[in-house]
Amino acid sequence: MFLAALKTADAINAIKGVPVSADAKFLSEKWVRGELTGDQMKQELLDLHWKIAAEENRSDC
Repeated sequence: MFLAALKTADAINAIKGVPVSADAKFLSEKWVRGELTGDQMKQELLDLHWKIAAEENRSDC
């Protein structure tokens, strides 16, 4: 069931033209294997995006 959800999400993102990052795929695979809960995965993604935003803000200065 989880693998089907993962494949569906990737397919929807591909249709919309939104690339799925390697980090997001890695976290999704960990979730499918039961190594992360849904909440842990969400937090990891949020942390990653905050880090990316902080790096971009530093480079703008």
